[in-house]
Amino acid sequence: MSEELEEECAVEQSLSVEKEMDVEGSHILYRQKTDKGTRTLDYDYKKCVGCGLCVRICPTEALEAGPIHEIATGMDAPPVMLDLDKCTFCSMCANFCPVNAFRMSAEGDFPEDGLFPVLEGKATINEKCLPCLLCEATCPEDAIDLEIEMQTKEEIAPFKEGEEGEIIIDENKCTLCGLCARFCDAFMLLEKEPGPVDPMPFEQLLVDEDQCDYCVLCADICPEDAIEVKGTRREEAPVIEGSARIDQEKCTVCGWCDIVCPYDAVDITKPFEGELKLIDANINKCDPTGCHACFNVCPSHLWYIPESGQKIAARDDLCTYCGACENACPDNVMEVRRDSVRHSPIPDSPWSKQWEDAIDALVSGKRKRPDNSRVLEMPEEKAKERIDIEFPEIDEKLQEKVKEKMEKLRPALKDVKLRRKWEKRKEGTEQISDIEK
Repeated sequence: MSEELEEECAVEQSLSVEKEMDVEGSHILYRQKTDKGTRTLDYDYKKCVGCGLCVRICPTEALEAGPIHEIATGMDAPPVMLDLDKCTFCSMCANFCPVNAFRMSAEGDFPEDGLFPVLEGKATINEKCLPCLLCEATCPEDAIDLEIEMQTKEEIAPFKEGEEGEIIIDENKCTLCGLCARFCDAFMLLEKEPGPVDPMPFEQLLVDEDQCDYCVLCADICPEDAIEVKGTRREEAPVIEGSARIDQEKCTVCGWCDIVCPYDAVDITKPFEGELKLIDANINKCDPTGCHACFNVCPSHLWYIPESGQKIAARDDLCTYCGACENACPDNVMEVRRDSVRHSPIPDSPWSKQWEDAIDALVSGKRKRPDNSRVLEMPEEKAKERIDIEFPEIDEKLQEKVKEKMEKLRPALKDVKLRRKWEKRKEGTEQISDIEK
């Protein structure tokens, strides 16, 4: 242990430390109160997927995984349990939780957050965004908030009866971005349930020509020139402005938005690089319809049952390699390997070696922890002098008589009234019954 670390530990030991736990809905709040202030570790167990990375990274083994398979299949319990006596509130679990189930906050005189490394995984929208409707509609975590500012057709050129013309949609060009449907009631997007194989939220664009007066404005706003209209342009097409914002607290960096975006407007940085594979020897044990554990815990929603008849399959490019599915599976059907971890730089501090070992453990699976063992030297005890004990002889005839008396007494002991009478009897004031004799 470094001199700086020993000094810091000595300071911590000199402080008055109190720890407490509280529960608010799905949030379990752990607090450490010292003379410097209060640290709060907020654990949202409903958000936790049971990946176990926090258990692996914890330097004091304060965290323990719960019954992950049972939780994944319906049990309402925290996937991770914390021993408050062991927790040092070092923030490793919070800084490296891939789904933000742990959050650390502090009030008082504590080191700034910038002194500690954090897991780096993020999805961002770049300048290529139109925006359109696709990313918001497909996100499985509702992490994308879309804002589009444009005038509708009704505001610019209200519907005019009796207009004649023709409208054609080129399905080969159409990206189903949905701008025309947002602009004019004559268009309708057919929605469908997105899935790992096909994450598109829409399957077809329809036109109700009874609602169309062939104003040509929809053709003007189409980013792919997929709409051709023969008619009369009555006004200028509206300017489309807006943005798509990603809520980083909700985002799991799965990449669904990146897959459906036709304009390369999403930049994805995944926290881990690795490999997800199915174990052929165990895949026949899989019961995807009865179990569904991997489906329930996966933050990337990448598992599906293929039409080919195979038991289960996954879309690998959606995987964040957190390992939640591996922990939840009762039959070891899948294996997750992590090759590298993306994180911010580790600053030169007394705890830097601890952070390095913790991050290495996320790849190697082996956690180096501080040596907390202590050797106590005890004085040698002199051998005690042996004392032979002579046991009394047992008179078997007398023992037999005692057993007979006890058998006669047993019914009386079961008589509640008689027992109460014995208990209340004052010595020398009442006759002793025959059975007492």
